[in-house]
Amino acid sequence: MTGALFEITFLLAAPFWLLMIFAPGRRVTARVAASPLTVLPVLVLYAVMAVPVFPELWTAVSSPDIDTFRDLTVLANGAGAVWAQIIAWDLLLGQWMFLEARRLGVSPYLMGPLLVLTVLLSPVGLVVFLAIRATRKPGARLVRRDAEDGAAVPG
Repeated sequence: MTGALFEITFLLAAPFWLLMIFAPGRRVTARVAASPLTVLPVLVLYAVMAVPVFPELWTAVSSPDIDTFRDLTVLANGAGAVWAQIIAWDLLLGQWMFLEARRLGVSPYLMGPLLVLTVLLSPVGLVVFLAIRATRKPGARLVRRDAEDGAAVPG
């Protein structure tokens, strides 16, 4: 069962990533990205996997060292819980990057590949985004209206 939960974890986050990457100018995407509730289904799976290994999880986070963490991740539920936590935080990070890019007028053509990078290697994606962000000022680019639904899209 833990294997199935592990697989489902990313599938719960994938629709939100797909919206931000492939439909960045849609109003629904901006609304979804602005909500922290997107991670709730992933956090439910986190809880389901974390509860059975809570003593090991608590030990790993309250007295962190590599061997204790390794002991946690050897357990299927421990690895699954860590994965769910990563997926949840990565999604929140991606949503922040998406919204911040819109605020700064960063092109969706740049952000799409950057969000893909963030899905795969979030620390690398974040560093690249922070470098881009450091060079931008709010409203640095003109914003045009999406003809389909009137949502603002960096031009």
